[in-house]
Amino acid sequence: MTEAHTKENKMGSMPVPKLLISMSLPMMISMLVQALYNIVDSMFVAKLSEDALTAVSLAFPVQNLMIAVASGTGVGINALLSRNLGEKNFEGANRAARNGIFLGILSCILFAILGIIGSHFFFIMQTGNEIIVNYGTQYLRIITLFSAGIFLQITFERLLQSTGKTIYTMITQGTGAIINIILDPILIFGLFGFPKLEVAGAAIATVIGQIIALLMSFFFNITKNKELNLNFRGFRPHKRTIVTIYEVGIPSIIMQAISSVMTFGMNKILLMFSSTAAAVFGVYFKLQSFIFMPVFGLNNGMIPIIAYNYGAKNKKRIMQAVKLSILIAVSIMLLGLTIFQIFPEALLQNLFDASETMLAIGVPALRIISISFLFAGYCIVASSVFQALGNGIYSLIVSVSRQLLVILPVAYTFAKLFGLHQVWWSIPIAEIVSVILCTILLRRIYKKKVKPL
Repeated sequence: MTEAHTKENKMGSMPVPKLLISMSLPMMISMLVQALYNIVDSMFVAKLSEDALTAVSLAFPVQNLMIAVASGTGVGINALLSRNLGEKNFEGANRAARNGIFLGILSCILFAILGIIGSHFFFIMQTGNEIIVNYGTQYLRIITLFSAGIFLQITFERLLQSTGKTIYTMITQGTGAIINIILDPILIFGLFGFPKLEVAGAAIATVIGQIIALLMSFFFNITKNKELNLNFRGFRPHKRTIVTIYEVGIPSIIMQAISSVMTFGMNKILLMFSSTAAAVFGVYFKLQSFIFMPVFGLNNGMIPIIAYNYGAKNKKRIMQAVKLSILIAVSIMLLGLTIFQIFPEALLQNLFDASETMLAIGVPALRIISISFLFAGYCIVASSVFQALGNGIYSLIVSVSRQLLVILPVAYTFAKLFGLHQVWWSIPIAEIVSVILCTILLRRIYKKKVKPL
């Protein structure tokens, strides 16, 4: 047994406020950098044309689906691995890590095939605008063909998070995003003697950043993550481990994939009015990631703490982590609400060269949608608590209800009855439904799993 195994992991001993901040802060910073890259990506593309911006916006559901599969599988790996470490089952932890990497490799092969075959069809299903279809097809084929970067980067980063080494995920994500930001204008506009690749340049910059982050996260796991042994000699897929990963992971994948379905459906509703309306929705997603990403970083720090202390049967530390996470998440979302209410015009004009038409649609849209921020922080943390305690199905119930049973039907009804400006109210309405559901399910899981500890 190594020295790392004989002493208590910090997730079972360090004071919870200090632990949560030390685990979450690096990921919150790295996710802020990721959000910055998302915005910068669209800012440069917007300088080409509104059609180029719309093409990248319409590709978002597929990118989101890839992140959903990678992150959802990562949540399953994270929960199983942290629980095994809490129970001092080190062989089980190693098995979870190796099978997780195996699943990441399978996922990127699947998406490469789907991207080559289906990218063009995906765009012609949404719009007849030939420029948008051509830009979008180029972008999507590159993103999917080289998806090993995103899938294995996220997998290796989850292994580092599971053992509390989140500082390294900040370095990998931050470096990948910064490389992306540097390469974007060079490849999009053809600077320093490079060819002008336009939207395809944005895609190439993205995958180069992801692949460099993947190589770094692999290196950190091999050299710094002494609690895990990633030697694949004699490896065979372990059915029970894969099933356990996906018991938590599949609800998380579906939950995030539902966001892709919702975005695709919302784009179809907005395209009934204009491609500018769909571009506004895409811009909103880029801007809101700046507010939501730190909360997701907070969750990534919280999940292993709760899973570890659930394995170690420490109720007090679980509840401390949950309450503190909700407080921090709600504070971040209130800051976001303030920015969106006061500066919507400046955000659209200064960052995305918004036309008068885009401003007329976008300013009220950002103000209305951001009302949902009041409720979103609490709901995001609650969903992650369900996942950490092995009840991913609760997160799934909330997500399906919010995005498929409320947002799309309400948006479509409001579009038909009241016009474009009222469509945006579907999102705050859905978030209120989420708060009610999350509260009911949080009480239930507390009585069933936490209280008896």
